[in-house]
Amino acid sequence: MYILRLHCDDRPGVVAAVATALSNTECNIEESAQFNDHLSGQFFMRVVFAPLNEGAKENFEAAFQDIAKTFTMSWHITPVDAPVRTLILVSKADHCLNDLLYRWRTKHLNIDIAGVVSNHETCRSLVEEHGLAFHHLPVSKNNKSKQEAALNDIIEQENAELVVLARYMQVLSSDVCSKYTGRIINIHHSFLPGFKGAKPYHQAYERGVKIIGATAHFATADLDEGPIIEQETVRIDHATGPDKMQALGRDTEARVLARAIQLYTERRVFLHGGRTVIL
Repeated sequence: MYILRLHCDDRPGVVAAVATALSNTECNIEESAQFNDHLSGQFFMRVVFAPLNEGAKENFEAAFQDIAKTFTMSWHITPVDAPVRTLILVSKADHCLNDLLYRWRTKHLNIDIAGVVSNHETCRSLVEEHGLAFHHLPVSKNNKSKQEAALNDIIEQENAELVVLARYMQVLSSDVCSKYTGRIINIHHSFLPGFKGAKPYHQAYERGVKIIGATAHFATADLDEGPIIEQETVRIDHATGPDKMQALGRDTEARVLARAIQLYTERRVFLHGGRTVIL
């Protein structure tokens, strides 16, 4: 089976044209979702289809060329079961990394991990125990641009489509964010921008916060303000101390990051300006 993703200006007949093209080339629609954004006038569609005979997928692609041109579509076809080549970045905290390694090992996430990059040695043993390459790129004020160039080389050499910041506590440059737009997913606690800097959970406790959570988003040059993919909140009360709050936060971060990656691997996420459309 394959996933067809497309977006274009909203016009009558788009859905009918897609369905007819699939039917005429003997491809069966297994799943379909679409969204018309009235604010921008853009139309988004995701279709899972199964070719019913040999050559049907290729016949559909050939027939769809003219339809895509007629509607000025941006479109892409991906095999449903093709794992997404993924590079993970981490610093010292390993809760998100550990969760992703488990989901990868048990095939609960359709990713092919190309390796792990870190500015610390803390997670080396965990990574190498899983038979994965560990790249240590320590970052300082004097070598930041050099190490970012090395990171770029690793992404390209490993042919990584997706870069996951699994609690990577370094700010990526605007050049990197721009080059890999829509391909870098970050996770952070949802206190931002209210509680920046060190010990955000202690800051939250001191302010009597009643809700904590996590946000997964695409990385942009605007720190922690990229298009949001997934979020979750947890209610707490005055008795929830900083340590308990942090433990709840870590669990939430891991879950939210995993769901965001799953949405990406299932090709459900459309980047639309400063926000996302999830089909």
